[in-house]
Amino acid sequence: MGNQSTMRLTILFALLALGLVFSAAAQIGRTKIAVMASDHLAQIYRKDNPHTDVLTPSGQKAMKELTALAAKFAPDMILVEVLPERQQEIDSLYALYRQDKLNLETLENGRSEVYQIAFRLGKQLNLKRIVCANAPGGTSQSILANGENIELYHNEIAALRKEVSKLSTGLQNGTLSLKEYQVALNQPALYNLVYRVRYIVPARVVNGTFKNPDAMVDTAFVNPKYIGAELTSVFKNRDYKIYSNLATAQLKEKPKRMLLLIGAAHIGSLHSILQDDAAFELVPANTF
Repeated sequence: MGNQSTMRLTILFALLALGLVFSAAAQIGRTKIAVMASDHLAQIYRKDNPHTDVLTPSGQKAMKELTALAAKFAPDMILVEVLPERQQEIDSLYALYRQDKLNLETLENGRSEVYQIAFRLGKQLNLKRIVCANAPGGTSQSILANGENIELYHNEIAALRKEVSKLSTGLQNGTLSLKEYQVALNQPALYNLVYRVRYIVPARVVNGTFKNPDAMVDTAFVNPKYIGAELTSVFKNRDYKIYSNLATAQLKEKPKRMLLLIGAAHIGSLHSILQDDAAFELVPANTF
């Protein structure tokens, strides 16, 4: 009986040791990934306010400085918030950009962070392509407008808007440069507020209905009892599709370092997914 126990313990320790070896090997092969927040630079632009214009000399200086910060991470794959269906278009534009044949001042939506940051960084690092990783889905948080505990949700939104307004006002009056504005979006204090509004607090709202839901919300399967959780599931569904695009790109091309440039609203959610995937090592963007 003693010999059998000793043998079982020996086998157990051997399996544990083997598991540690496999675990260590898996960690060595993991891809470092950073999810970098960016506002949609073409959307924040105001014709009567040069502080919001990425195409001005000061705006271009800010983009160069921001790109220099991102270059510290040294990604060998850059992914952007563009649908994969546009990959061929992005490939063509990026090829022109690398040859200095793309005029962003005349290009439609040329102020976009895709061109101003991702293209600039990709060319600087001599990357052959920029990968489209967006996914359809999402909706407006305003469709959750009633139900028990709705005041909790409204209070969280008000708190978030207050913080966002400070940044927006700072950018518009020139006390924040475009670089500083973008850096602020990558701080956990801000994107965690967004995360609470989209993925945590809504679950506390129950027994309600959506107000003017758009086509992205399949109302046939919405349960009014869990109305807040239903909204969260719409947001999370899109994030999992974006994650799928990241994971399949990593599986196919096996990069060492991936940088995803995307809206701040996705940061907390994608972090929560990626940190549970052994194929990735999450690197918060505020570290660089």
